[in-house]
Amino acid sequence: MNYLGFDAFEKSINETGSSVVFMAKDNEQTFLVISGENALGFNAADLGDNKYKAELNHQNACVMRKLFPFTAPVRGLKRNKSFGLGDRLGIATPGHVDLFAGKDVFPIFAQQSIRELNLTCRTYEDVLDAASFAVFREGYKKGFGADGDHLKTAKDVEYALSLGFTMITLDCSEHIKNDFIVNGDAPLPEHYTNKYLNKTFDIEGISLVFSEEELKQCIGVYSGAVVFASDIYKQFFASGKYNADFEISIDETISVTTPLQHFFVARELLDAGVSFATIAPRFCGEFQKGIDYIGDIARFEKEINVHAAIARSLGYKLSIHSGSDKFSVFPFIGRATQGKFHVKTAGTNWLEAMRTAAITEPALYREVHNYALSVFDEARKYYHVTTDLSKLPDIKNVKDEDLHKLFENNEARQVIHITYGLILSKKNDDGSFTYKDRLYKLWRERDGEYRSALVKHIGKHLELLNG
Repeated sequence: MNYLGFDAFEKSINETGSSVVFMAKDNEQTFLVISGENALGFNAADLGDNKYKAELNHQNACVMRKLFPFTAPVRGLKRNKSFGLGDRLGIATPGHVDLFAGKDVFPIFAQQSIRELNLTCRTYEDVLDAASFAVFREGYKKGFGADGDHLKTAKDVEYALSLGFTMITLDCSEHIKNDFIVNGDAPLPEHYTNKYLNKTFDIEGISLVFSEEELKQCIGVYSGAVVFASDIYKQFFASGKYNADFEISIDETISVTTPLQHFFVARELLDAGVSFATIAPRFCGEFQKGIDYIGDIARFEKEINVHAAIARSLGYKLSIHSGSDKFSVFPFIGRATQGKFHVKTAGTNWLEAMRTAAITEPALYREVHNYALSVFDEARKYYHVTTDLSKLPDIKNVKDEDLHKLFENNEARQVIHITYGLILSKKNDDGSFTYKDRLYKLWRERDGEYRSALVKHIGKHLELLNG
């Protein structure tokens, strides 16, 4: 719409005192406009006639979050339903806003791991600012969160918290001893013996009993993780300095977390005075990236019922990681948790962006697809996938109008899913990006299609989780 002589985003128009701030665009550039006696603290160019133009940079995002608190993240894991949305491109939040505006689910619009930051050459400043600017542009005022995802060091935790991230997911994987072998002759520490050995713990009618071998296994595998999480909690959360939720991740391991092990970790943390909102166990079966659940669904249903009961009885929510596209088990998750869950997605948003590219610019997509195949083995170093390339259709035999159907093929999904960093960072001999700039141009021009794709695809996740 035309507003004060600018091509303005209507939903972004906000008053503060006697001034008005809104977002506008000019060709491919998007910026803030301040109309009033001064620039309100924004680093802005004076256009005359009491109007100022401010770039969408970190300094101005910080000013905006102070002036308009709805653009700053807040805590949300205490809500019954919360959903993490890893926007690796910084352009998905408008589509997420379209979906979550009408849902009773708390969205974590800003969610990235350090690994994802490194692969996309982004920063936490960029991740948070992209979400804030999108929320302002779309007039979304229901609240959203920001998750420093899968952080492994105190340095990274402090980095995210210092920027105002409202959730930290602590990845304890490096402190979990999956290769621990029980020594039958080694005595149990008296502390653990008195607390657990041959005791029966009733969890909603489910009896948990620790044998000596099972207790030794719990201690040997997870005691280091408990100490690590306790130390991080004391360093950053116990004082209340940072207003953020704490999630414990024990899922990034090769070993399945048994219900006894889950109970042990949670009980030890609580007894150590650690307050946390969620725990993410390593469930049975395979939660691989961008495809449906692989494994024994009956066993999964049985075990998640116990995991959910443990979480409920001890006062926190169950968190499900790598939750993208796990359609066959979403109904079980929704029922087992009684509608109280946190689910994380990430790469599925990137896949919908690439599906949009396949539909709207087939030639470019073909280039990207062939490059992804050429670097797939390199990308596998970062992700566990069981992709069988022999099941992947030869793209030369796929018609342009059928390229989007590749995204119904697990092999094609995983090839594109895990190569995102290599695709976005590839450069030509002259230093220019080979694909990144062309892809972003396409996504800017096809914003409507991408938003609709996200609403449909992520909407399917929520529909199945809600039963």
